[in-house]
Amino acid sequence: MKMISWNVNGLRACVKKGFLEYFDEVDADIFALQEIKLQEGQIDLDLEGYNQYWNYAEKKGYSGTAVFTKKKPISFTKGLGIEEHDKEGRVITLEFDKFYFVNVYTPNSKRGLERLDYRARWQDDFTNYLIELDKNKPVILCGDLNVAHNEIDLKNPSSNRKNAGFTDTERGKMTELLNANFIDTFRHFYPDKEEVYSWWSYMRKARERNSGWRIDYFVVSERLKNDLIDAKIHSHIMGSDHCPVELEIEL
Repeated sequence: MKMISWNVNGLRACVKKGFLEYFDEVDADIFALQEIKLQEGQIDLDLEGYNQYWNYAEKKGYSGTAVFTKKKPISFTKGLGIEEHDKEGRVITLEFDKFYFVNVYTPNSKRGLERLDYRARWQDDFTNYLIELDKNKPVILCGDLNVAHNEIDLKNPSSNRKNAGFTDTERGKMTELLNANFIDTFRHFYPDKEEVYSWWSYMRKARERNSGWRIDYFVVSERLKNDLIDAKIHSHIMGSDHCPVELEIEL
């Protein structure tokens, strides 16, 4: 199976920048989006052969997720079942015969770390949610996790130690998730690969200079390790400040 995850930073804008051409070309079995930034009825995508699942934020033009899948899932749920967390359209879970597929857009701690405490609380609840799912079936998690886990995962680690996405708190929460029997698939295949990123600031020509961060992931249950084929980052694909990431897995 081929799975793609992409933070499109506004789906309507991304459609104008080649989204549908890439979607058709990549021909994924499951295609997950984050930060769609729209409400129901604001876009009509004709994706022949795909079932569409959407989770919109209550706030207009903000956050939101979607998943397009060739195979119809057994069930579809939105959110974590926790009211505090479920107003921003951040989580979609699809249950299939052999696994759960979870698409997430993790909250950003924001400038000045004004949302760091909430982010930490959210991450604890989200990790617990994944652990509970994993007790029933293995989990394939994808999305914008809004954290560069280790120094190798961003261009300038020393100057970003206290910035959103690279604080000790956020990195520690990512470690806790992986320690709960989950695998960062890209680092599983490429533990030492440097200067491979999935997000670049729009400022100071960061993408041209490849001054980026790897904050978009596929994370899977440990027991799926032998089913993994490859993990890729499509840094050449434009249309957003993020690029798509891919997982190939034999299920």
